[in-house]
Amino acid sequence: MDTTTPSGTRVLIIDDDRKLCRLIRDYLSPMGYNVEAVHTGPEGVERATAETWQAVILDLMLPGMDGFEVLKRIRARSEVPVLMLTARGDEADRIVGLEIGADDYLPKTFSTRELLARLRAVTRRSIRSTPSEESAPEEIRVGSIRILPDTRKALLNDTPLDLTPVEFDLLTSLARAKGRVRSREALLEEIRDRNYDVFDRSIDVHISALRRKLDDDPKEPRFIRTYRGAGYMLINPDAE
Repeated sequence: MDTTTPSGTRVLIIDDDRKLCRLIRDYLSPMGYNVEAVHTGPEGVERATAETWQAVILDLMLPGMDGFEVLKRIRARSEVPVLMLTARGDEADRIVGLEIGADDYLPKTFSTRELLARLRAVTRRSIRSTPSEESAPEEIRVGSIRILPDTRKALLNDTPLDLTPVEFDLLTSLARAKGRVRSREALLEEIRDRNYDVFDRSIDVHISALRRKLDDDPKEPRFIRTYRGAGYMLINPDAE
């Protein structure tokens, strides 16, 4: 068994391709993953939100309800990491999925090695989201933003922010480096635990979503400032 994967790590596959589900289960099970599969959109929503999972692998093309609607309903009730599958590999589908709240995406032509790398990345975030009883609570403050990494909560003016796991990790990374520019590549490596092509637009999608939730105008930013060709920086408006 691969010791980098905690035994019993639960993964739900929502895909109507039963053969693919079996192949994924047979590949992941010897590595410590407990894999279960459902084959319709409505059943996927029910299982994903009623039970505890470390990750969900979600197909876009599903009977009963498409993957985008499934993702919306999961995100309304759960922050479980979601790895989105698309047969078409279309960039528009990927961007829409990321905007709705997917953590990562894979074309259905993925290799098992790539699936494992992506899955390890999202499950690491899920597993480390459980606070340690031995560690003292940590709090990060930047102006009116409060971040509680141990409980994975973020607040703006003491009002909880409804962030996806990636948005939370992105905000935390920027907050830890407040006042310093973080490049897109550095953010992607730190948050997503793998190397990305420089043209990958996912970081921009997540920044845009985060700005909306912070009520931050990119033209006159109070929190997230863009440095063209360099990256992003979280600023403290109270100190400006």
